[in-house]
Amino acid sequence: MATLSSTPYIVFPVLLFLLLLSIFFLSLINQNPDLRFHPSSSSTPNHSQTKHQTPEAPSFLGNVSTHGVPSTSTTTVEKMSPLERIEGGLARARAAIREAVRSSNYTSQKKENFIPRGAVYRNPYAFHQSHIEMEKRFKIWAYKEGDQPLLHGGPKNSIYGIEGQFMDEMESGDSHFMAGHPDEAHVFYIPISVTRFAHYIYSPPVDYSGHMLQRLVTDYIYVVSDKYPYWNRSNGADHFLVSCHDWAPEISIVTPDLYKHFIRVLCNANTSERFQPMRDISLPEVNIPKGKLGPPHLDKPPNQRHILAFFAGRESGYMRTRLFRSWKENDDGVQVYEHLPSNRDYAKSMGDSKFCLCPSGWEVASPRVVEAIAAGCVPVIICDYSVLPFSEVLDWSKFALYITSDKIPEIKILKAVPNERYLRMQKRVKQVQRHFVINRPAQPYDMLHMILHSVWLRRLNVRLRS
Repeated sequence: MATLSSTPYIVFPVLLFLLLLSIFFLSLINQNPDLRFHPSSSSTPNHSQTKHQTPEAPSFLGNVSTHGVPSTSTTTVEKMSPLERIEGGLARARAAIREAVRSSNYTSQKKENFIPRGAVYRNPYAFHQSHIEMEKRFKIWAYKEGDQPLLHGGPKNSIYGIEGQFMDEMESGDSHFMAGHPDEAHVFYIPISVTRFAHYIYSPPVDYSGHMLQRLVTDYIYVVSDKYPYWNRSNGADHFLVSCHDWAPEISIVTPDLYKHFIRVLCNANTSERFQPMRDISLPEVNIPKGKLGPPHLDKPPNQRHILAFFAGRESGYMRTRLFRSWKENDDGVQVYEHLPSNRDYAKSMGDSKFCLCPSGWEVASPRVVEAIAAGCVPVIICDYSVLPFSEVLDWSKFALYITSDKIPEIKILKAVPNERYLRMQKRVKQVQRHFVINRPAQPYDMLHMILHSVWLRRLNVRLRS
């Protein structure tokens, strides 16, 4: 990660900056409101992470972190508060998921067009029933405070495009997941684009000092927590923010207690930089071309993939430096380029490859993982301390390979992968493709629904006090 500078920089005229802040925080009347923190009766565990060890994921089966909720067993529906009704529905969802696991079957009120099964899923029955329950029950409230360009809008293209696509899906008015009133909501969406902040606040580019970004996000939390009761009743445990920008994890450094339970949905899912898999969510990074919703899908059969391993991209970070030092343009089987020759097509080269190398850059996220899956190419993850997207549902070891940084010079060990195993993994790559496709509007089991399901799963594992 780029070195952070501790020296504050003035990036545009003071008057313009003050005007922007005054508009943005019009409703902020108190610089330091009392957030009335009431820590959860069961604190979030600190899960250590070794290189490439699959992190412990949130359980479908009810390891519920209790913020406290009164029993509703003797309370009539008419007398229930909105939160009691929400918690009652979540309790029924948990019970349905447990029953699906017990019976190896599912219960649905409608015809299911897709049934997730197979080794790519950690527990296909739990996942299937959980997705059914999410579609039936899940409601989200997006806070309305604030104005564009800093709020309610984000990039829809390039490598941070998933940030804006998700925000646009939530705020388009077309999603049935959006609540009509905040009292109906299971979770609350903070409609902030860190990428937009970085563009407007840190433009033209200067040495990065995180204080301004951290203050802007924290002040927005203060606004909504002062105006509404929802943040305070959960200490932020049912609130989430989605960002693909490299700097997004930095928002919680200055006031860590404020973000202790807050759900961060991040592309930069680095456990060595305080990413917590039990609470935070790994977001796929997707390079979205203008006019499209992602990389092209290719379906070349395995026997026509003549390249053993392929990578093309600029040198950024020590992982790629090691990769170039060992393999840059010096082997026909392991094809590694910093600049792809003009007569070569990037997507076609991935489609011609058995394995696609996915090394991290300055940060752990890489769009090449999604590109490899779209190309039907088995991803080879070359990254330390990363948490892969949807890993609470998907068993990446069944359709991807891992190479630690010290094994980069030995990449040709891929030749030793038995053909039967490769064919099995390649088939599974095609099986998970549907989960890495962006549709607008979103469709069941696509990437946007998978992101929502990850948020839903965190909410299933929290019980709130009325």
